[in-house]
Amino acid sequence: MALDKKQLGSALNTIAYGQAMMAAVRDYAKELNENEQQGPCCQGTDINVDELLDDPELERLHRDRLAAMRQEAERRAALQRAGHGTYTEISEGEFLETVTKTDAVVCHFFHKDFERCKIVDKHMAELARKYMEARFIKLSAPDSPFFTVKLGIKVLPAVVLFKGGVSVARLVGFQQLGGRDDFSTAALEAQLTAAGILGGVRRGAAAAGGGEESEGEEDQAAASIRRGIVHKGSDDESSDFDE
Repeated sequence: MALDKKQLGSALNTIAYGQAMMAAVRDYAKELNENEQQGPCCQGTDINVDELLDDPELERLHRDRLAAMRQEAERRAALQRAGHGTYTEISEGEFLETVTKTDAVVCHFFHKDFERCKIVDKHMAELARKYMEARFIKLSAPDSPFFTVKLGIKVLPAVVLFKGGVSVARLVGFQQLGGRDDFSTAALEAQLTAAGILGGVRRGAAAAGGGEESEGEEDQAAASIRRGIVHKGSDDESSDFDE
């Protein structure tokens, strides 16, 4: 018989409670064992798990673990509501708000008919599921002429990395990924990690030279994008989206 949502939620809560309790027992037993090794007077004492269940210290550890689990679940749920955990196509009208209100963004400027863009899509989707902290998006270059021009996108595929609304790096074509179509997801992952996008990304200060002193961080980030402040490398070419 299928469980309704209320029954399923109750069952999951019961499972989570039991898992947290047993984890707390293991942690407390480990702590007691370590204390035994440091104090010879207590060596040889067996630990009764049933007695541990009534220990006030275990109750505290259990409450702390449940609170940590609940906090992490809430954090992940909030990120998912904001589009994290999935690889999403957005419109030009959504681009500015997405980039300026998200700590770390990986944006793929693509063309629907380019095979290499489809290759990038596959790796981006995989990394989006793995890294909740960053937002992975794609933007059709032909359908987004304003930001394509402002950001100097001339060769596709182009992956632009943003932190705090400011472009910090870009990958143009496959030159930085080994120059071959069968590059691994790990190669793209390494590039994003080196740029500080993956692996514990936190909100940082906007790049210097953004805008007026009276502007807030989000306004400075938005102004930077409108002016097309990007980091261009030697891989940029004068091309009309030729592969």
